[in-house]
Amino acid sequence: MIETIINEGLAGFAAQSPWEWLAALFGIGYVVLAARENPWAWPSAFISTLIYTLLFWHGQLPLQSLLNLYYLIMALYGWQQWKKGRHGAQDFEEPLEISKKPLKFHLGFTATGAILSFMLGTWMHIEKWSVAPFLDAGVMVFSVMTTYLMVKKILENWLYWLFVESASIILYWQNGYYPTMIMFMLYLVLAAYGYIAWKKTYAKAHSKH
Repeated sequence: MIETIINEGLAGFAAQSPWEWLAALFGIGYVVLAARENPWAWPSAFISTLIYTLLFWHGQLPLQSLLNLYYLIMALYGWQQWKKGRHGAQDFEEPLEISKKPLKFHLGFTATGAILSFMLGTWMHIEKWSVAPFLDAGVMVFSVMTTYLMVKKILENWLYWLFVESASIILYWQNGYYPTMIMFMLYLVLAAYGYIAWKKTYAKAHSKH
């Protein structure tokens, strides 16, 4: 039984599209660069999400396809925001500072995401538009909301990504996107690294005030 599961898993990995592997590599590059506050994270994200938009549409995960289309747009916006930096500075002369949000914000943020996920998941289930409607919806909604926090360099974005990536691992495993599943497993580690790195930077910047 175990041998059969292992053999099927290996066969699944071998059968994956080289485009998915390429998208996963650029996706990993995006998170590594973002954790280091490197603006080249956004061009890497653009390439990764362009490929994923097409792959997920073909694979009948419409919300994931739309999510990556959103990422595509946010990659351009993120580049512009990080380039502009503070006080309208251009060409990364004054990098955008990391900031934090109060508990009240996060309670509202989480509640909003949960309600929207349930509503969207219910609709997708009724219309039979997704093979995993509630998981698909939850990943999409919180990814959309958390990406905006990333663009604005809100420290806690990394904590939300830990939740999103855990759910994504389950979603992509269930639907046979194995390279993408590996990418999100790495994302879990990188999100923890990103939070620690940004937290140190934030603490250092505010110790001067």
